[in-house]
Order: sequence, then structure tokens, then C-alpha cells
Amino acid sequence: MTQTVEGFSKLSKSEKIRWIATRFTQNPEQTEAVLRQYWNSDEQLQQLHDEFIENTISNFYLPLGVAPNFLVDGKIYALPMAIEESSVVAAASKAAKFWGTRGGFHTEILGTEKVGQVHFRYGGNPKKLKAFITEIMPVMMTDIEPITRNMEARGGGITGITLREKTAELPGYYQLHCTFETKDAMGANFINSCLESLAQTLMREAEKHPTMSSDTPGESRIEVLMSILSNYVPNCRVRAEVRCPVAELSEGNGMNGRRFAERMIQAIAVAECEPYRAVTHNKGVMNGIDALVIATGNDFRAVEAGVHAFAARSGQYGSLTHASLEGDEFRFWIEIPLALGTVGGLTRLHPLVKLALEILGNPDAETLMRLTAVAGLAQNFAALRSLVTVGIQQGHMKMHLLNILNQLGATADEKTALVDYFRKHTVSHSAASEQLELLRKGK
Repeated sequence: MTQTVEGFSKLSKSEKIRWIATRFTQNPEQTEAVLRQYWNSDEQLQQLHDEFIENTISNFYLPLGVAPNFLVDGKIYALPMAIEESSVVAAASKAAKFWGTRGGFHTEILGTEKVGQVHFRYGGNPKKLKAFITEIMPVMMTDIEPITRNMEARGGGITGITLREKTAELPGYYQLHCTFETKDAMGANFINSCLESLAQTLMREAEKHPTMSSDTPGESRIEVLMSILSNYVPNCRVRAEVRCPVAELSEGNGMNGRRFAERMIQAIAVAECEPYRAVTHNKGVMNGIDALVIATGNDFRAVEAGVHAFAARSGQYGSLTHASLEGDEFRFWIEIPLALGTVGGLTRLHPLVKLALEILGNPDAETLMRLTAVAGLAQNFAALRSLVTVGIQQGHMKMHLLNILNQLGATADEKTALVDYFRKHTVSHSAASEQLELLRKGK
């Protein structure tokens, strides 16, 4: 039976499901039942979801939780978090409670600059190219004005265009490096539209320019390769930090405050010099960041790519968080690039995204940057606090217990009994399976 298909996108959703089910699954009827089970009963709402992407066959759910009690810049927030991993929301909530009685989280926006580039080839004289770009700059700005008009009315637009010669890295390679302010929009569509307009003007003006269109031996005309935004935004950056007297760190840690602070600082030092540890360390940061980014309808893949590039900006991948002990004061902070939006995209379409933003007080993009950085910092603090004291598994596996019991098919009464048992015993899959079997045998 052939596994390929022509015109799949033109099939109805039911036809797509039937095609997938009969060719790629063991039990087609069960497959169809599972997929239909996750359809929304509201047909209009389901159609909205179907039109988010192509070839939709069902909805894929993530739990949406809330981490309360975040004191950020003097205001209390509850952070909506969409994530499938056990203990993330609980850990964030615990960190929020801990720092809420110690002054809370403090944030600072360090920049909001976005980046896009027109990549092109040119084999001629760099000085001639530079003079040409300077000459046509007014034309490029005039051509792009219809695209930038509305953004400029909101205080945004193009903030700079520079010619960058990259021939040392790649023969004949140049770029127009463009910077943007997009206000409350993430700005991808706006930036890409601007870049394509710049590329069109560049090609058009080069074709009719007396020096740039010449066929001088050894030279080549300008050839645009691509025009695209960059998800690396080191100048769209936010800082979040917490601080308190070292004596206040002893609560619930099982060790005195100074010893705890020293172990936290050492743990971060390991992540700063050891990439194997840094990746897992930063994954913990992203547990908090991604959960809030997804809940607010932002592009977590773009955020992840930009953040990890930032973590490697020195040439070695390292920690996103930092800590210090200055006299009797402990400081813990994160500085991170975040290109986020609170208008456009799914923010006006997805009902749960709209609700998540409402829970946050309908923030502007800068406020969302602040809260997202705080979510990452809180998550990392909670993880490190466990690692340098009781170990990560004690808290994580307690939260993971219900997932294990669901996998084992435990009933509600069995779950209640086993949750109580594991309050004083170490959780593992084998231990849960063994205790469930003993429980069913009446032992």
C-alpha cells in the first residue's frame, strides 16, 4: 500500500484522519476516536483552531496552570504557565512565595531593539558599494514608508540600516544590517516586510545605476540571497534579580544562610565553566520562560534559539543566571534577550491566550518581558535550591508520582493510599509499581 498522497491539503479533515488512520496506525477506528475526542464541541471555536496551521486533524492539549504570589516591581502577579512537566509550576510558586517576603523580584528593561538583515553577494569594490548604498538610502526609506507608517505612528519603525562587509567570513558576502523598534508587537511580519522592500529597492537601483550594473571583469552585480529577521536579539534584553540579607536564606534549606549562598554561587560557577552542566541548568531556566511564553501565544522556538545563542556569546556556552555574595547580601539575577509581543499573532485569536494576558493585567511587551525573565529566574532558583540541599529528585518525583500511578492504572482510592505512603518514602517507578501490587494484594 502506498504511503504517499497527492492533494492531501485539499481533503476534508475527516478524509485526512481516515487516510492517516488506515495507513499508519494499528487500529484505525481507535485512532479516529482518539483524535475526535480532543475536538472542541463548539464548532466555531474548533474551526478557529483548525485554521491556526495546515492539515489539522485534532487539538494537542497542554495543561495550563497558574503560579501565584509573584511580587514583581511592587505588584502582585499570578503567572499562567502552559507546560507538561511535573513540578515546574509548583517550583515556581514556591520560589515566588520565598522571595515575596524578601522584597520580591526587581526588573529592568535594558533594550528593545530587534534585528533583521538583507543578505547579498557582490564581487566588486567595497568602497564603490558603500558609496552606492549611501546614495540610495533616501530612496529605500521612501519606498518603505507605506510599510512603516503605522508602526511609526505607535512610536516604532526602522532605527538603523548599516552596510556590513562579511567577505572575510564568506567571499562576496555583504548584508544590510537593520534594527527595528516594534513596540508591543513581536514584529516578525513587519520586519520581514520591511526587509523585502529594502531588497527590492537595492536590486532595482543597482540594475539602473551606471557603476553598479557594469560588467567590469572580476566584478559581479548585486545578488540578493535572502531577507529575513534574526531571532538573535542581544539588544532586546531584560534583567531580573532578587536580593536579601544572607541570614534570611536559611529558612527551609537545612543549612545556615551563608553556607547556602556559597553553595548556590558555586553551583552557578560550575554552570558557567562546564557546558554539559550549563545546558541542563539553562533548560531549567527555560522551563519557566517557555511555559509563560506558550501561555501568552508567543514563539517559544524563537525565544529558545535567541536565548541559547546569547548563552554562548563568549564562545563557550554558559549559565544564564548569576549570583554573588557582597558582604552580608546575597544577589541572584538573570539577564536575557526576549523578543515578545502582546499584540498580533495569536494574542487576538486564541481564547486562552487572551485570558492569560488578561490574568497578567493585559501587559505591554516590556512588562511581559519583565514577567517572563522573572519566571525563568524563579524556576532556576527553585531548581538550584533543591540541588544544593536535598537533591532534585525528592521534590520532582513527588510531583511525578501521579503520572506514574496513572501509567500503572491506579484507581482513585489507590492513588490516595499511595500518595500518603510516599510522603515518607522515596518515589521511583519501580517502588510505585511494587507498592501498588502489594496494595492490591492487601499487604
